[in-house]
Amino acid sequence: MPTNPEPYRPDAPIVAELAAGAVIVSDDEREVLLLHQRDEDRWCFPKGHVDPGESLREGALREIREETGLSAVELDSELGEVSYRFFRSSSGQNVYKSVVYFLARTRERTVRPEPIFDRFDWVPVTTALDRIRYDTDRRILEAAAQRLTGPRP
Repeated sequence: MPTNPEPYRPDAPIVAELAAGAVIVSDDEREVLLLHQRDEDRWCFPKGHVDPGESLREGALREIREETGLSAVELDSELGEVSYRFFRSSSGQNVYKSVVYFLARTRERTVRPEPIFDRFDWVPVTTALDRIRYDTDRRILEAAAQRLTGPRP
């Protein structure tokens, strides 16, 4: 979600965007991976557009590889969906974006973030909750934390 999005404009055309991503936890389930997006100065989870013909799971795994360099990632079940809208001045369009998040696990610790990210961190869930700016992302992280402490589906 853009940091300071332009207001949604009811008179502008609208496009829908579908994205997929994941809350990635370490194999011991003690830490989650956060990426810091430089331009927006915010911590987030890896996510991105689902390409035509891709499943949500395929899109999430591809985006994880592209954004983090992690390849040994196992996707678990879906955590939830986040939707938001904003005006994209570069195209003159409103965007209604939906992001489906999965729980994911990895033994890899070496992250090679894409250039849009200036750093990453493996942190406990409580620290991640403090760093994440948007309530929608916090709800996804809380769902992941509940999944990790509760019985496996």
